[in-house]
Amino acid sequence: MAQLKVKQTKSKIGAKANQRETLRSLGLKRIGDVVIKEDRPEIRGMVQTVRHMVTVEVVGGE
Repeated sequence: MAQLKVKQTKSKIGAKANQRETLRSLGLKRIGDVVIKEDRPEIRGMVQTVRHMVTVEVVGGE
């Protein structure tokens, strides 16, 4: 299964509470943090919520 490489590129300061919580749920704590997550609809939805603060890259695949 494909995976998503998610990198935080902008600060969560000044963001809405749900966006800050979404970053934390993804495992991102500070600018420059990178996490690898399975490519699932739940993760895609979380990334969509904070799309202006992260960059996403598809890694691996079928």
